[in-house]
Amino acid sequence: MMPARPNPWPIALASGVLPEFSPVATVEAAAAAGFDGVGLWFEAADWTAATTRAVRAALAATGMPALDIEVVWLKPGADDPEHFRLLDVGAELGARNVLTVSSDPDRGATVAKFARLCEHAAPLGLRVSLEFMMFTEVRTIDDALDVLARAAQPNAGLLLDPIHLSRSGGTPADIARVAPALLGYAQFCDAPAQAPPRDDTAAILEEAIDGRLLPGDGALPLGDFLDRLPAGLPLSIELRSKALREGYPDAVDRARALATATRAYLAGR
Repeated sequence: MMPARPNPWPIALASGVLPEFSPVATVEAAAAAGFDGVGLWFEAADWTAATTRAVRAALAATGMPALDIEVVWLKPGADDPEHFRLLDVGAELGARNVLTVSSDPDRGATVAKFARLCEHAAPLGLRVSLEFMMFTEVRTIDDALDVLARAAQPNAGLLLDPIHLSRSGGTPADIARVAPALLGYAQFCDAPAQAPPRDDTAAILEEAIDGRLLPGDGALPLGDFLDRLPAGLPLSIELRSKALREGYPDAVDRARALATATRAYLAGR
């Protein structure tokens, strides 16, 4: 038997894996499970200065770097001050990336708001990474690249997720059109071969929240996806799964099951 190859991709626990747990519990679970980093969920209504202090202490105690903080969800209307507070908190916690999506149907408004986020984030050392999903207004990789090109910000990024790439009609070959400088990290998961209809937004959203699979348990072209990414790019293991939540009600057990399965896939591919 050939020995397993070393894993060249650092892996982080995405905050969406543990939606019912606090940011501190997420940090601690990521550390206990052996992840290389962690993602943080910012709930504006609940997040206080005390939350920042507690999360910063947990990151320091565990040695976990914060790969990203989420989510800036752009919507119609004026800029949301909480979005800029999220950026400031992310900087305080040492996060490298800010996950951003848009439900504003006005593409020009999305571009302008995204650019203002980048301008606020630049002196904080943050990359603002735009994710495309079929249940938002930035639906495809082409939509996202258009926003990034028009915003023209040096700290703008594109966040790739294999499930959203596939469900929006894209393939790993499309990654060749992305400048490597736009990729600060990527998300990672698997999904069934049978995709929801592309015009069934509710079904696509339900799959994204409840129906993802462990790497290797589905049919997404994950090997090709990885081969198109820059070497050593961090992977946020974004595995929102009803089965995983129900099968592993304990935060550490869930994180450990995910880390074990992901590392096994990456080492054996």
